[in-house]
Amino acid sequence: MTGISQSQQAASTSAAPHKHVHHGRTVAAWVGTLVALVAFIIGGFALVFGPNWVMFWIAVALIVVALIATVVLQKLGYGAH
Repeated sequence: MTGISQSQQAASTSAAPHKHVHHGRTVAAWVGTLVALVAFIIGGFALVFGPNWVMFWIAVALIVVALIATVVLQKLGYGAH
């Protein structure tokens, strides 16, 4: 026997609801991560096989797009609440 009464068990289970944390498992997080990953791959190729500065700056622009897309999707409700 644990020594905890039924009223204590009921009080501990009916306490404030546990906040659900998504840990990045949202559409906004996935879109932002995938666009950023593509940007870093393009930027890496641009610097290694070049340097190709046009391709590098396209990759930088894609990073900005990833940030904007993530924020917009969060505002539209596709992020963690």
